Amino acid sequence: MSGSLAKTASGIGCALLALSFVAALAVAAMLSSLLPGGADASASPSKQALADIPPVYLALYQRAAPECPGLSWTVLAAIGKVETDHGRHPTMVSSAGAVGPMQFLPSTFVAYAHPVPPGGKKPPTPWDPVDAVYAAARLLCANGARNNKNLHRAIWHYNHADWYVDKVLKTAAQYAAATPAPNGAAAKAVAYTRAQLGQPYVWGGDGPAEGGFDCSGLTQAAYRAAGVPLPRVAQAQYESTSKVPARQPLLPGDLIFFGTRTNLHHVGLYVGGGQMIHAPNSHSVVRQDSIRSQGDFYAATRPSAGSSR
Repeated sequence: MSGSLAKTASGIGCALLALSFVAALAVAAMLSSLLPGGADASASPSKQALADIPPVYLALYQRAAPECPGLSWTVLAAIGKVETDHGRHPTMVSSAGAVGPMQFLPSTFVAYAHPVPPGGKKPPTPWDPVDAVYAAARLLCANGARNNKNLHRAIWHYNHADWYVDKVLKTAAQYAAATPAPNGAAAKAVAYTRAQLGQPYVWGGDGPAEGGFDCSGLTQAAYRAAGVPLPRVAQAQYESTSKVPARQPLLPGDLIFFGTRTNLHHVGLYVGGGQMIHAPNSHSVVRQDSIRSQGDFYAATRPSAGSSR
């Protein structure tokens, strides 16, 4: 087993394909051309991803991916799809003894189960989606996925078959929206907000140290992590950043404001595909939603290094 999952071609969710190693490499190259760096860690979900992946799993894949720097959440999601259709398989037990939504042999899972992620079980178990997805990210990282150094090798070690690598990479490409990828500060801000998915809403909160975030605390913390200072409240953030013209396409990293010109009561961070990550209210957690879900969109702005308090 050599520290990797031992599954046969009859494993859950897998179809037998007679693909050569050369063909698998070609798919890897195709994905590299579609997603910079092999797989864009901050890629927005495509319409197919939003329709196919249960929201709880989508948020989990996005939250766990930063466990391996440079790993795209789309790769984790693709593995979850191929293995158990995002936990929909009726038994989630393979003929080789792999179990749970990410199909771990219990002996392999132990090596990647710690530290227990926020929301995971104690003791950790491969049956728990949170534990399993984080462990999958760590396994991939250990086998070459860090900064996409050798993504093909990492996926191959998850299940020793070239057809499997091909299927995962194809699915990952389908899950990524054809949205301009953020770069620089915007990319760091998007990555930061994705890592906070599931954090509690806390009025006046601006970080996990305070137990969670409110809406403007989340956007301020995201851009602080990117080296761009923003004021604390939504209205001031709007005033201090560059306005995006009404007919200009939004870009990942843009701030999305709701309310009226003199009463902007809510702000989120655009992540592409008509979606934003935000801290909605005291009855929810940091989550990803359609911009339309808020109902009173006013305008968008684009922070820059010149933004100030």
